[in-house]
Amino acid sequence: ADGYYLNTMGECVYSTSDYSDMVFLQSYSFNKVMELQYNSTLGKFVGFTEIGVKQAENLNKDQAILQQLKAQVDTNCRHNAQIWDPAVRDKT
Repeated sequence: ADGYYLNTMGECVYSTSDYSDMVFLQSYSFNKVMELQYNSTLGKFVGFTEIGVKQAENLNKDQAILQQLKAQVDTNCRHNAQIWDPAVRDKT
């Protein structure tokens, strides 16, 4: 029970069938408190705590990381939605 808890979660969020509103979110939580989050619509990290703001400032200076995460919309989100959505939509 003693120790620290670190969690990273990636999400693909969209509501249209053509995926034009697709957003990739990568959230980083420490001890169940969300510290910072990458948002592909914004194209940058946003901090939610004092430490998260500092981390976001540093990460937003690294264009390689930002470009890699922004590419997740197409390489991960849109790609997988095109595979899985028809199976879900056909069941309704």
